[in-house]
Formats: sequence, C-alpha cells, structure tokens
Amino acid sequence: QVQLMESGGGSVQAGGSIRLSCVVSASGSADSSNFAFMGWFRQAPGKEREKVGGIYFGGGSPYYYDSAKGRFTISEDNTKKTVTLEMKSLSAGDTAMYFCAAGPTLLDWIRGPSYWGRGTQVTVSS
Repeated sequence: QVQLMESGGGSVQAGGSIRLSCVVSASGSADSSNFAFMGWFRQAPGKEREKVGGIYFGGGSPYYYDSAKGRFTISEDNTKKTVTLEMKSLSAGDTAMYFCAAGPTLLDWIRGPSYWGRGTQVTVSS
C-alpha cells in the first residue's frame, strides 16, 4: 500500500513564501518504481486542477509547468522519500489546494498519477 501525505500549507501574505512537503509511505511489498516520479498539482476554487511540476526520486532536474516557472522550486530527498515545493512571491492567484501525486514516470504522471495525497490548503491574502 502506498500513501502520500502533504504538509506545510497555511495562510501567507501576498509576496511571501511557503514550503510544502510530501512524504511517501509504502508497505514493504510496494514497488518503489511505481512512484518514482512525484510532483504537485493544485486546484483553486471553481477552477480545474492544474499541474505544477515534479521530479524523479534519486536525482534529475525538476519539471515545471508555466504556473511554477521562476517562483517555485521542487526538490526531492530520496532517503526520506520526500518531495518539497517551495513557493515564493506568492499572490492571490496561488491560493489553492495543493496535492502531491506520484507515478512510475513523468509521462504517467502527466496522464494520470497512480497515487494522490489528500491535499494541503494554501491561502494567500493581500
């Protein structure tokens, strides 16, 4: 069994920063290749879920979507099976529920992750 757990959400002032983390918990029989790529989605009220970006465990460059480029940084710690999303210069438009999600590859993750966390809320106030 594989579970993803996000943490770090909260309220932040516009222009501020926040750091989200997601840790994978897997039973001993779980195949880690099934969650080799992990990343972030977000969904703002009344809007569709959108991709933020992700990274492979064990190294490699992060992959960012346009909404994240320049302000967000994604990193991973393979020993802790944790992926972190650091966001800066936040604006009200970044207010959303942020979900981490994992899959075997980037392409699988784009098409539809195998595993999802429950989400953590980020609210940016002006």
